[in-house]
Amino acid sequence: MQSRRGNPWGQERVITGNRQTDWAFADAYVAEDEALRWARDRAREAGLRSVSPGTGAALRLLAASVDAKAVAEIGTGTGVSGIHLLHGMRPDGVLTTVDPEPEHQQFARQAFRAAGFASNRARFIPGRALDVLPRLADAGYDLVFCDGDRLELLDYLAESLRLLRPGGLVAFEGVFAHGRTVDSGPQPTEVIRIRELLRAVRESQELVPSLLPVGDGLLCAVKR
Repeated sequence: MQSRRGNPWGQERVITGNRQTDWAFADAYVAEDEALRWARDRAREAGLRSVSPGTGAALRLLAASVDAKAVAEIGTGTGVSGIHLLHGMRPDGVLTTVDPEPEHQQFARQAFRAAGFASNRARFIPGRALDVLPRLADAGYDLVFCDGDRLELLDYLAESLRLLRPGGLVAFEGVFAHGRTVDSGPQPTEVIRIRELLRAVRESQELVPSLLPVGDGLLCAVKR
């Protein structure tokens, strides 16, 4: 029988396996309905990333935790994250969602309708986020969800701090970058921007941060 001393990786493999099982269980814990599955299929066909079920459930929880009436979303996609946000928001809440691709927003409209949300629950604004966000009201939002161009993350952070009320929450999706964020090897510019964002949020005196290990990493912070 081989001793643990002779096989130092044996126990680590067991731990890793359990973690992977737990992670998969957590990601599937909140069941998704037909409207969400339809939106995911449209995203897959368009070659778009969509938030994982676990990330969606976390967004739903975060929206509910701040009793969100006004939410701004950067990156509509085909509506997966928007449906989760709307489920967590107040019944009279409005989601303002921005995306440079109007055809993606048309899919999201259909998905929201299929999920049972009235048309006045969402405001769709086509356009580049950094052109649209400056037109939104200062301190007018309870939550800002960022899932746009990773090269613009620090700009999204600056705009979010302006848009959020005190006690409001900002969330950034995909900050693990499939493991590249913590990889010591050379990385593309978008990963460097993620690292800069992580550092800026952690060091900000205006924010109370947390990094949630759901999906591909969800960076959250509350504005003081």
